[in-house]
Formats: sequence, C-alpha cells, structure tokens
Amino acid sequence: MESVANLSRKEQVIRSAAQLFREKGYAASSMRDLAQKLGIEAASLYSHIKSKEEILQSLCFDMATEFRKSLEAVEKKKITASEMLRLGIIGHIQVMAKDLTASAVFMNEHRHLSQPYLRDFLLLRINYINRFKSMIEAGILTGEFKETIDKKLAVMTLFSSLNWMPLWYDPTSDIDPAALGAQLSDMLVNGLKKSK
Repeated sequence: MESVANLSRKEQVIRSAAQLFREKGYAASSMRDLAQKLGIEAASLYSHIKSKEEILQSLCFDMATEFRKSLEAVEKKKITASEMLRLGIIGHIQVMAKDLTASAVFMNEHRHLSQPYLRDFLLLRINYINRFKSMIEAGILTGEFKETIDKKLAVMTLFSSLNWMPLWYDPTSDIDPAALGAQLSDMLVNGLKKSK
C-alpha cells in the first residue's frame, strides 16, 4: 500500500474517510469529523471533495472495478472450471487484502448510497457473484463438481467466507494474501468436487 505522503490531497481525504467510515459507520461520520481527522478546516475539505457521498461512491465503485479486473484476468485463462474458481477466490482475497479499510466500507456501507448509485452498485455486485456461479455451473457440467450441489447455496457460502475477511485478517501476520487465498480456495473448491 502506498504511503500517505505519496497520495494526492484528494486521495488522502478518501483514505481518511474510509478509516472514519469503518470506525464510526458512514451514517455517524460527518464532514466535520473528517476535517478534524485530517487536521484541516471543514470548509477547505470542499475544495477536494463535493460531499460525503461522493467519497462513498468513489470507495465502492473503485473497489468494484478492482474486483472486476481481477476476475476478468482469471476468465481469460484456458483452464478448468475448478481452477478458474480457485484463482477467482485467490484474486478476490488479494483485492481485499490490498486495502482492508476500503474493503470493509465496500462490504458494509454501500447500502447508504443514494439512487441511482445504489442500484448500479447492486447490479455490479450481482453480475460479479453470478460469474462465480457460472464457474460452479460449468464445473457441474464438465463433471468436476457434484451434480447435487445447490448452486445458490454454494455461491452464497463462498461469498460469506470471503467477505468476512476485513474482520479477521491481520495484515501483519506471516501469511500473505495469495497463500491465504490458496488455503481458502482449497477448502471451498474441494468441497464442491466429486470424490474420485
């Protein structure tokens, strides 16, 4: 992660806001709180950012773009469905680990987006989840995964496991995100596979 000194003032505002939203929640955070955190006057915040919601939009949609890019890179590979699912899980973990604070805001505070942003965000999220569901469906069709799998249950279990990461992952631990993703993907993907 870049040091705060190397970030533009707007990026510093967004990074500090993400920490504030994670600590207090979006609804309980004010522009005054943010200005205080940055050590500047509230009025000068508006020269960098229009509103609190603009920050939330930026955090949510930037994270959505990172998740999409990671998944697109995996989908371009000519590999089996189970390997694609495994790499998709590892990629998801790596995106989250890159910025746990933004990930937590993305997961927990998106519901505060106003329309049409909330609708657009939810459509992006549904599309992303459905792409993982398609990998599971492809694995069932090729005989890699059990035919009896409830696809919706499988994909919801997968995302329930992945999306708690900002709460339990310690970035100072010895395990790096790729290794963690590999462990988690082994657990999740092996549970779908047919026994030989």
